[in-house]
Formats: sequence, structure tokens, C-alpha cells
Amino acid sequence: MAKAKDITVFISTRNATCDECSQELGRGAWITLDDKKNAYCLTCADLDHLVFLPAGDAALTRRSRKHSRLSAVVVKWSRARKRYERQGLLVENDALERAEEECAADEDARKRARELAAARRAELDVEYIRKFADRVRELYPDCLEGREHEIAEHACRKYSGRVGRSAAAKVFHANAVRLAVTAHVRHTETNYDDLLLQGVDRWEARDRVYSQVLRILDSWEHGK
Repeated sequence: MAKAKDITVFISTRNATCDECSQELGRGAWITLDDKKNAYCLTCADLDHLVFLPAGDAALTRRSRKHSRLSAVVVKWSRARKRYERQGLLVENDALERAEEECAADEDARKRARELAAARRAELDVEYIRKFADRVRELYPDCLEGREHEIAEHACRKYSGRVGRSAAAKVFHANAVRLAVTAHVRHTETNYDDLLLQGVDRWEARDRVYSQVLRILDSWEHGK
């Protein structure tokens, strides 16, 4: 049988009053809203028998929600991100206890699965960096020894937002590789960083080292 859509419980960021019992709830109250934006405390919303499960444990959350006939998602407005962010789940106590027992029973298996998944991700990333380095060496056969690995490791670092994580780089497109090599040359083979430290504007600093960068790239690509 399909489960009804979860109710949403809001943690208020301003003073709130229950529109049914007229109780002054204050700031930080847990409330529900109807279609007309009327606010109700958890007691009037018939949710006060549920227990709170903080976000963070995906398996426990998933199982608790599965076993709970009634559940509610708890959210709070983030001023920094300008959006509601999930804080956790309200579920029936029996459902939470059952989920905790299930998680305890297979914790070792789930831990091993997480370890294997992490090892696989690391292996795939190492292989990707190796292939990126090979592509650097292919396009710039005369670059200094070992530089292809240094460039690849820097450009392809996870969550860095660098060019090596772009879609083009993941198929080893020549332009994406060139951007990574150019950035490496700019920072390691010229006085670009010194210019920045002296307060020179980034684009002006790039203009000053442009010719030097091109000469080095040409020598790495075609030989001296």
C-alpha cells in the first residue's frame, strides 16, 4: 500500500502562535501549516506522539520511515542559503526502535559495504588521474619529467572545481588538458604568483607572463 506524502513540520524563525489553541509558541516552535498558512502546534496537528530522528544516518532514517505509519519531515529556513533545509524526521517510537534493531543487526555488513565502495571510488579516481597524466604527456611530450603527474593530481582533485573535474576533462579533451597545463606553467614557471602578492590585478599579471607561458608551452609541445 502506498504511503501518503510526508507532512512537513517547520521550525519557526519568528514568534508563532497556534491558530487552533491560541497558544503563544514563541521562536523556534515546531509547527505545521495548512493551505491558508494557518499555523498549528504539534499537539493540535496530532503529531505530538512522534519522536524526532535527526538527519545524518541514512539507513536508520530510511528504515524508520518505512516502519512508521505516520511521519513528518522537519525543516528549518537557512538565511545563508535562502532555502529550507531538512533537519530530520518525526516518526513513531515503535518504528524507530525497530529500525535501530535492524541497523544494529547488519551494521558490520553495511560498514564493509561502505569501505568497499570508498575503496572503489578511490581506485577509479587514481585511474582517472593516471589517464589524465598520460594525456598531458601525449600532448606535451617534452614537458619536464614527472610534471604530467603533478599537473593531473592538482587539476583532478575531487571537489576542487578545477578544470580536471569538468566534463571536457573527463573525456580528456585537448582544450581542457591545455587549460590545466597552462595554469601549472603560469604558477610554477613564471613570477605570476609574486605579481599577485605585490597587488597586481589578476588579468594584468596574466598579460605580463603571457608570452613566457606561450614559449614554455611551445617548448613542451614541440621541443626546444
